[in-house]
Amino acid sequence: MPWEKTFDIEVAVDQAINVFWAKGFHNASLADLLKAIGINKGSFYNAFGSKKNLSDRALTKYDKNRRRAMLDRLAAMDNPSLALEEMFDALIEDGIITEGKKGCFLVNTALNMPNMTDEVGHIVKTGFLDFEEFFKEQLRIGVERQQFCSDLDINAQSKALIASVSGLRVLARGLYTREDLNAIRDQALIALKPKASKIRLEA
Repeated sequence: MPWEKTFDIEVAVDQAINVFWAKGFHNASLADLLKAIGINKGSFYNAFGSKKNLSDRALTKYDKNRRRAMLDRLAAMDNPSLALEEMFDALIEDGIITEGKKGCFLVNTALNMPNMTDEVGHIVKTGFLDFEEFFKEQLRIGVERQQFCSDLDINAQSKALIASVSGLRVLARGLYTREDLNAIRDQALIALKPKASKIRLEA
């Protein structure tokens, strides 16, 4: 008798995201996943094949639905200065209010880079490179519109923003207060401003 799917695969992946996000791949047991999804072991293997396959699928969906969706929304604002301010504010708020202070699934996975498979490494690298390209484009437009320094090193500054965002996501897991995180945001944004704006902001 052929196996019949009796649960929503995409809902199951969403439930698995929460497990992997909170515990990481190695600490998330099969029992944790079965309980979260509400299926038995046979249905799990028929649907996903392995814990690794489900983890890859969960990370890919998280990256698409959260990071990529956020960047698309910010780019659509067509105002680089406001877009970057809103991004930092949203990440700080998310870090402060998220139950369990789980941080960012993508950043958490990147912290385990030496132990991840090539497939997971590719997902993480692609996500970070895409984030960097978003910053480069926002900085380029911002320089053209005189929102940012005319002599800004766009390649170097995009990497600095990646570092600021990644560090903020880690520190927001309970190590730093909202005021501390706001200071990280302010310093990252001040570095982009034209010199006259920096003097006013620092006065």
